[in-house]
Amino acid sequence: MAGVRVAKDLFLWSMSVIYLFAFGSLYVQLPGLFGDNGILPARLVVKPAANSWGELLDDHPTLLRLTPKLGLSTQSAMDLLCLAGIVTSFMCMVFKGLRDTVSFIVLWMLYLSLYHAGQTFLWFQWDILLLETGFLAILVAPLNLNVFGLRSSSYHHHDNITMWLVKWLLFRLMFASGVVKLTSKCPTWWGLTALVYHFETQCIPTPAAWFWSQFPTWLLKLSVVITYFIEIPLPFLFFAPVRCLRLFAFWMQVLLQVLIMITGNYNFFNLLTIVLCFSLLDDELFFRKKASGAKTKRSLIWTILRIISNVVFPLAVFAFSGFFLVKLFGLHFEKDYTIQSNIQFDYQKFTEWLKFIMPYTMWLGVLSLGYEIFISVLRSLKEEKSQVQKVWSLLKVVVFGAVAVGMFSISLVPHAGLEKKTSVNIWPGIRQIHSRTKALHFVNGYGLFRRMTGVGGRPEVIIEGRNRLNGEWKEYEFLYKPGNVSRAPPIVAPHQPRLDWQLWFAALGNYQNNPWFLNLIYRLLTGQKEVLDLIAHNPFPSAPPKYMRATLYHYHFTKDQPDYDGYTTEDWWTRTKHMEYLPELMVQDETFVSYLKSANIIQEGRPPEPSTIFGSILDFIRAQIGGTEGFTFVMSLFGLGIAIQMLNGLFF
Repeated sequence: MAGVRVAKDLFLWSMSVIYLFAFGSLYVQLPGLFGDNGILPARLVVKPAANSWGELLDDHPTLLRLTPKLGLSTQSAMDLLCLAGIVTSFMCMVFKGLRDTVSFIVLWMLYLSLYHAGQTFLWFQWDILLLETGFLAILVAPLNLNVFGLRSSSYHHHDNITMWLVKWLLFRLMFASGVVKLTSKCPTWWGLTALVYHFETQCIPTPAAWFWSQFPTWLLKLSVVITYFIEIPLPFLFFAPVRCLRLFAFWMQVLLQVLIMITGNYNFFNLLTIVLCFSLLDDELFFRKKASGAKTKRSLIWTILRIISNVVFPLAVFAFSGFFLVKLFGLHFEKDYTIQSNIQFDYQKFTEWLKFIMPYTMWLGVLSLGYEIFISVLRSLKEEKSQVQKVWSLLKVVVFGAVAVGMFSISLVPHAGLEKKTSVNIWPGIRQIHSRTKALHFVNGYGLFRRMTGVGGRPEVIIEGRNRLNGEWKEYEFLYKPGNVSRAPPIVAPHQPRLDWQLWFAALGNYQNNPWFLNLIYRLLTGQKEVLDLIAHNPFPSAPPKYMRATLYHYHFTKDQPDYDGYTTEDWWTRTKHMEYLPELMVQDETFVSYLKSANIIQEGRPPEPSTIFGSILDFIRAQIGGTEGFTFVMSLFGLGIAIQMLNGLFF
């Protein structure tokens, strides 16, 4: 069984980079989103200063409850935590010696603290995925302790156990992402037409998405079939005893994530998923064994077994997969050289299969984890020289093995949630532990792209303002989301523009279910600079408008044909007015003001925050950075880190 030293180093370096992207992206948006004059001021949700560890860990633990002791406002405290995250992750990226347990504990605590204050703008699946992966990074990273005079090492026999937990998370993420597409009963996923709509209806498409959307329907339907294959059956190969099958699963997962990145701006999510895929690698991929001078004689039986395991078994797996792929999705060639596909099973058959397979996914985890612990014990006994080293290594294997068993056990709660009967059978004691630790996000449930939205057209909220009752309405242009039909879709990942993302979700519902939208309108009516920094074009630069409204439009990509209605060579989009989203409002509207007061957005007689030296330093740093665009900021940090590593030869 090969080691995982390189995979471990790759994982920890990449996690440092992901944290850098996450903290850097969030920092430039903090004032407009969570500042005192922001859309959702964090001071309204952060509880008073904690006076004990019990209070700090109560409900939604956050380090922001400690910062009042430094005389910092909530806004300044979030700046402090974000800057601390940027500096720590940057140093971990550049210096390998700092990628230890302590550093990753700090990063995890900082992001968890910001997450609990971020409200709807931080409640995305990739945020909780980063928290869960970040906690696993704490277990994977070396602790660097010298005990009994033993030399500390960055690599341990229990590394296979902790990296297995990363692999199990990857399995849960991908398997759930595939299953929920079918359990949601979404007609586009069942009809294999989801990608026909996906490229233009996703939150922030890239320019490549326009070209992908022009592909013929049969090819897009075939792509959905391949997506199902990669997400549902293929993850079982993560635990395959044959190395080439695990590598095949690795490259297929990476391919899917790269294709998603090419066509959509999903911040650091796809990169983080690729980082999880490193758990499928081993050192043999990077280091070939040196051939010995004397040829080793192998018995005929041994040679036959190698051929069966490395050739016959993988070919059988591929043949089996191909056969069922053709059978289940009715794949067949047509005379016009196209490959047609249609699902050949119904919802009832799928749920019966899911009910059958779910217990086996858990037993697969049990057997695979048990094997990793067993092998780690054998290595401790075989490879360590002195008795003291054997005992110390065994003790670490036992401790991390027990932690892995605990993490695996509580992860069964969200995993089993994919199927009702399986979920009911989870031991109540495990459920109770999961409930008590839920706020820490050690484990989470996932299910991306559950339903395809915007089938009748991509809904988009357009915000407009005017200064006179009968004056001309002028549109606000946001940084990244579609607005002007002639503006090309941007490339913005790994930065996540959280306001643009939430406006996409808001367009799927109404403003009554998105009360923060009214806060946004109020900030625009009062011309708050912090919020205007999150917008590309303010049509009222001298003074804010007196009236505002929001209208829902349906957007479609233009088609590559001259006779398409509304098409011009300069336009990427066409749009049609659908309905009123928010009626015309004035800042003096009584009902509007009443809501703002009840939400504490307007607070009369609120005393100003006291000024301290720490707060002044944080304000100075923010003033120097200014209103830097998010993508530019995070890529500048990343580029600087890479340059330092190249100069110092400190890769990994």
